[in-house]
Amino acid sequence: MSTSTREVNEQSPHERELAFDDNRLASQLYGEFDQNIALIEQKLHVRITPRGNLLKIAGTPDAVADARQVLESLYDLLEQGGNIAAGDVEGAIRMVLSADTLSVPAPEKDGNGRLRMARFATRKSTIMARSPAQDAYMRAFEGNDLVFGIGPAGTGKTYLAVAYAASLLEKGHIERIILSRPAVEAGERLGFLPGDMKDKVDPYLRPLYDALHDMMYPENIERSLASGAIEVAPLAFMRGRTLANAIVILDEAQNTTAMQMKMFLTRMGENSKMIITGDPSQVDLPPGQTSGLVEAVDLLARVQGVNVTRFTFSDVVRHPLVARIVKAYDTAAGRKSGAVSGPSSTPGNRQA
Repeated sequence: MSTSTREVNEQSPHERELAFDDNRLASQLYGEFDQNIALIEQKLHVRITPRGNLLKIAGTPDAVADARQVLESLYDLLEQGGNIAAGDVEGAIRMVLSADTLSVPAPEKDGNGRLRMARFATRKSTIMARSPAQDAYMRAFEGNDLVFGIGPAGTGKTYLAVAYAASLLEKGHIERIILSRPAVEAGERLGFLPGDMKDKVDPYLRPLYDALHDMMYPENIERSLASGAIEVAPLAFMRGRTLANAIVILDEAQNTTAMQMKMFLTRMGENSKMIITGDPSQVDLPPGQTSGLVEAVDLLARVQGVNVTRFTFSDVVRHPLVARIVKAYDTAAGRKSGAVSGPSSTPGNRQA
């Protein structure tokens, strides 16, 4: 990575100045009306004074060091052609503040101690990790042929899987993307759906399409769907196939049965990777049926070439309220689980 900033001087243990090489990128870094600077000040309890391409950071030594890492990692993203949204700023802050309390591998750093957050780039956008778990998940794609992303809604499990697949397709490293999902209604009955197979399956795969549209231009998506480079394949139609030279994404996998999951996993062909995402706390299968996702993770977690990345409410990157909602439900589920597993209870078939 090229040097994006230089330290001008260290006026005291609690104050530091940084100089950025490109005034245009520095302006993007600060945000409209310096909104990104204001967010960093609020979250890290520092005072930042911008003057052109110069920044003065004041605060405690640790806070100043954290702010410097955040600013330099975001500037690096801009140098790579990306754009910065408020979520990227919050993600960079989260990465720095979580460094000492990780249950996943720590984010990589360069020779100068700067964070090197994982990122995927397509012609339309560059996606950067917004939490340590996202960073570990994104890096797991490269070193493993089968990756499980397990955790609550809003943690980016599906979004990042689609981003990775889209980046490889554009680079020509794979021939196609296959998107799949079990057709299980979330506690509802949708009834008869008109149209061809794509029309019938589209309602279930809308989150995957939404992610694709963030990564690729609409005309490229339509062309890829028409040519088969992007394929929508209901899980029930996977049987008997060999999926080669592809990234295969199975979303909402908590709603697969044990037999469906085994069938899906054995479809993997040459030069292919599978990414399986799901939330074991939101199983919509009939009572008494074991989730294929839960069983597969238990069986395969220690198999070579398989990675399991677990997300928690602290990794939620949607609206901040979503993290608090997930935490409240998890806390309530924990209380119920404790009551069920008391001395007078009988163990049952747990799906989550």
